[in-house]
Parts: sequence; structure tokens; C-alpha cells
Amino acid sequence: MLLLANRLMHAQEINTEILIGMDNSRIVSDTILLEKKTYSAFIKMKDAAEKDGIIIKLVSGFRDFYRQQIIWNNKYKKFTDEFSLDGPTAIKEIIRFSTIPGTSRHHWGTEIDIIDKNFENEKDLLISKKYEDGGIFNSLKKWMDKNSKRFGFYIVYDDDSDRPGFEYEPWHYTYKPVSDLYQREFLKLNLKSIISKTKVEGKEFINDEFIKKYIDENIMGISSHLK
Repeated sequence: MLLLANRLMHAQEINTEILIGMDNSRIVSDTILLEKKTYSAFIKMKDAAEKDGIIIKLVSGFRDFYRQQIIWNNKYKKFTDEFSLDGPTAIKEIIRFSTIPGTSRHHWGTEIDIIDKNFENEKDLLISKKYEDGGIFNSLKKWMDKNSKRFGFYIVYDDDSDRPGFEYEPWHYTYKPVSDLYQREFLKLNLKSIISKTKVEGKEFINDEFIKKYIDENIMGISSHLK
């Protein structure tokens, strides 16, 4: 009963602005921007990895709504202006890799995109083949495969061929003890209403039918151990 009461209390403290990246009050303001508990767990994992000769470098943590909006709007304009795609087709292309502003897990501060610091000067870092056999980040991936879960970190978009939604991202992990709660609360939001009030390009094409499919395939198109 006490555990349930604590979960309910924490859920009540998670407002809409936190979930959609417009409130950073739970973010640790440092060179590494993460939700407080996630930050603590990440530092422990990073220290353990260094003892094994792996230097984990965070390349993306917390990303607020407005940063995600810039990323989204730039891509939308590129696809519609430079490539002459219509709105719905441009959106379909964008969501192969990028989330609609307000729906990114990075808004929660529980997500990390990581590389091996020894290779930080390489070009085009976040490419899946670089994490596989023969890739420069393969040692990092092997260490994470073996150790990340004991620190609470789970890969979000795995290489399961039956998983819908976003492409495979071997660099993206979530701190499950916190993101599980955020995810439950996020699914209660009225996304169409929220997005309609923003300056997100192409929002006129984000209707009820689209939102349902997007939630089923993209928001919930995550590794099975996170559902």
C-alpha cells in the first residue's frame, strides 16, 4: 500500500509541462542535463564503465520542447520546400527518426544517447553499424548489453524486426525506474489538443487518426521490456 501511495504521489507531481518538455524543474543543470534520479544512476554507470576501460560520453540527454520544435520545423521545411513533399508525406519521413515536439522521450530527462568518448571526433556518430561488430562503438555496446540493466538503463528502440515505429537506435537508453512512470502519465495526455496550440509545422495534418497510429506504432513502438 505504501509503494502504491508513493507512486500515486509522484504521478500527481508530474504535470503536463514536464511531460511535454516545457518544464525543466526536475532537470539537473550541469553539462549533463538529466532528470535528477537518472543523472545519479548515469554517473554510477559511467564510473563503473570507466573501471572497465569504457568511457561513456553523453551526446544527448534532456531536450526541451522548443529545441525539438526547431529540429522538427527545420526538417519539415526541408522536405516540403527542397524535396517538394506534401505535408503528410513529409511527416511520415520525419517520424522515421524524429518525434513530434511534445512527444519526445528526451523531454523527460530520462533518456541518454551515448558514444565512446575515445571516438568523439569521428564524423556521423549516431549510425547503427558503428555499434555492431567491427564498429568503433562495439566495445561500448557490448559493455552496455552486459551491464546497463543493473543500473536501470534499457535500450529503447532495439533491432527487433517486429517492432514498429522508429528505426533501430543502439545509442538510445532510458532510465526505466523513472521513465515507466512518465510513460504511463504521458499516455493520458490529449496530444492533438496540445500540438494544435503550438507552432509545430504541419500540425494541421496531425488529426485523431494520425495520433492513434502514432501512439501505437511510434510512442509504443519500443523494446518489449519497456511495455
